[in-house]
Amino acid sequence: MIKSTLIAQNIHKHFPGVHAVNDVSATFQTGQVVAVIGENGAGKSTLMRIIAGVHQPDSGEILVDEKPVVISSVSEATELGISFIHQELNLADNLSIAANLFLGREAKRFQPFNWIDSAAIDRQSETILSRLSLDLSPHQLVRTLSIGQQQMIEIGKSLSQSARLIIMDEPTSSLTKHETQRLFDLIRELKEQDVGIVYISHRLMEVSEIADRVIVLRDGQNSGELIKPEIEHHRMVSLMVGRESTQFYQLETRSVGEERFRAEDLVVPKLNGDPINFSLKAGEVVGMAGLVGAGRTELAESIFGIRQPISGLIHVDQQSIKTGSPAEAINAGIFLVPEDRRLHGLITEFSVRDNITLPGINHYQTAKFIQREKTELISKQVVNELRIKTPSIEQAASLLSGGNQQKIVLGKWMSLKPKVLLLDEPTRGVDVMSKGEIYQLIDDMAKMGIAILAISSDLEEIIRISDRVLIMHKGNLAGQLDRTQVSEEAIMRLATGTT
Repeated sequence: MIKSTLIAQNIHKHFPGVHAVNDVSATFQTGQVVAVIGENGAGKSTLMRIIAGVHQPDSGEILVDEKPVVISSVSEATELGISFIHQELNLADNLSIAANLFLGREAKRFQPFNWIDSAAIDRQSETILSRLSLDLSPHQLVRTLSIGQQQMIEIGKSLSQSARLIIMDEPTSSLTKHETQRLFDLIRELKEQDVGIVYISHRLMEVSEIADRVIVLRDGQNSGELIKPEIEHHRMVSLMVGRESTQFYQLETRSVGEERFRAEDLVVPKLNGDPINFSLKAGEVVGMAGLVGAGRTELAESIFGIRQPISGLIHVDQQSIKTGSPAEAINAGIFLVPEDRRLHGLITEFSVRDNITLPGINHYQTAKFIQREKTELISKQVVNELRIKTPSIEQAASLLSGGNQQKIVLGKWMSLKPKVLLLDEPTRGVDVMSKGEIYQLIDDMAKMGIAILAISSDLEEIIRISDRVLIMHKGNLAGQLDRTQVSEEAIMRLATGTT
């Protein structure tokens, strides 16, 4: 077990075409929250995966209480008291909450028969759910939970392991404000219990609130370190990008055109709400806010045809269109950038080129043969326009940072000339500089006349990019705010059902 200190010393790690971690050293202590920050591709997650036994370093060493250790697997890291909560969820969605919390570590009874003690597992699960302030049954299937609830179950898995060093990679990316504050309360409780927390996040306001120390990485190398009195937004950004950063994306006044999209009396499966009516104009960015579970994603999926609407009509450019499949939505010019890019937005083992060109592959064929020069041209154009950082268009998407993967998901629709773009959490797990680039891209697309619906749990983001905001509450469209009315307080009043 880790008693006091873990030191990663002079760590190097290469991937094809990338020196992901270049001579990085970092120290982590029990009873302390250490934030690790940097732009996408800075090496944060790779370093943490090395410490957690997912990857092995090419060189360098790890010391636990001044003794060198070799962490060659996740199980060895667990034995040392190290737990890694990945940004991408790692749950068996066909199993119950209790089964996920204790998978592979089930309580047993009636030795030597080793029968699973379901009652003991349920009791322990109820204790963990109580600590997480989740009013859920241990028997509930994980696939029935929202993304935010699933993220909290991931945190619960670490609590069930009695870890001494818990690595959290973007733990609040899908959490509501209330869930985030509960997580912070948990982190403070764990710190008092002499547990060390490694907190990886692009949300610098959260880092300022929770971190005792900040380690900054840039281009795979150490960039600097800040202690509590020094943790300020401008200092963190300066170390992340290598220069003072005072310019941030600001919404410009947009020229909004005629109605481009209208949902009329749309009844969405499982929402149990009233029929939904709203419209989007050409060149307009409409934000959609609401608490986790309010039905925002379900609405977007119904518009895109993943879920079959129970009733209602969808109009694009005043023409009623048939709904019920993504193919029909795409033919009408409606495109979706999904919340979980790795699961639903990318084929991660495919190359950058293949991911960008796959949706429009029919446009790059002659007599059923793919014209490689055409796919090369369009993919290079998207990479250049969106400033995707990749050694080559043939690089596997899985080897790129989260921000660059998100740009691919956005870019693959660009050549297909969308009329309506549905963005579900467009900057989830994206660093501060990549966020600005994505905001600028959204603005550029709006100026091209695309109608954009941007769903986000980040209220600052909603306020920053939206011409107006729609707010959902328990499956219903609770209200609308124009730009002069928008504030975090006004959004939260509607999102919580307060009139």
